[in-house]
Amino acid sequence: MDTELGAFLRTRRARLRPADVGLTSYGARRVPGLRREELAQLAGVSATYYTRLEQGQSQNASDDVLDAIARALRLDADETAHLRDLARPTRKRRRQAPRPEAARPGLAHLVESMAGVAALVLDRRNDVLAWNRLGHRLLAGHHDVRAPSRAAARPNLIRMLFLDPHTRDLYARWNEEARRAVASLRLIAGRHPEDRHLAELVGELCVKSPEFSALWTRHPVLNCVHGVKHLAHPVVGAMELHYEVVHTHDETGHRLMLFSAEPCTPSEAALRLLEHEPVFEELPQS
Repeated sequence: MDTELGAFLRTRRARLRPADVGLTSYGARRVPGLRREELAQLAGVSATYYTRLEQGQSQNASDDVLDAIARALRLDADETAHLRDLARPTRKRRRQAPRPEAARPGLAHLVESMAGVAALVLDRRNDVLAWNRLGHRLLAGHHDVRAPSRAAARPNLIRMLFLDPHTRDLYARWNEEARRAVASLRLIAGRHPEDRHLAELVGELCVKSPEFSALWTRHPVLNCVHGVKHLAHPVVGAMELHYEVVHTHDETGHRLMLFSAEPCTPSEAALRLLEHEPVFEELPQS
């Protein structure tokens, strides 16, 4: 039986060789990395119990057992949190019918009033629920500025990254951005297995983008809340921008994403220039 937990654990076992963890290897190996019984030995659990856990047949693993497995696999903090999410699916909510989302009016107004920074409101699937004019010009100037207000036309940052040529050209380090996006989405998917919209997005991208599918199979995990993005903007050229992600303290899973430039740099000058560019708005159809 293949499970998300099993797939994740196998990728992490494959990263380690017996010599890496002080074990002696015996016999030929059909697959790279640690065997199940070797990992069980390192974690201090029986091989039978670990096998049941990896196969999704044990959903009540204690914190101590999961922490022991995480230490044996040398997982970082994000990977350990992901392991806990996957190991306890019964604690998640039931799958619910997809429903359109919208940014809280106060949050949307806050974003729209921001100047000097590019700001967006995102849901957990990376749908854009609102943006200010600079956020629109920075990331999606070829889209209608009003698109976030219409559920059917709402841009999705990850779909754009993999399927939109304009967005692909925007990122000077596209491969780095793609790995980061998939790792972040993996973490969110582990926390919300009931989210049908999210599952549909992953399915669509796996079918339409071989690059996404290959990255998804590797099961990367990363909580991306700040960093630097290198852009090659079609209007103002090269930019190096800092981003920060701020989560709302409610049940929506919505978050703010803010982009800013170091003061007195060419990137700041480019951002200011971009702020005064015309905005694309679709004309009403007659």
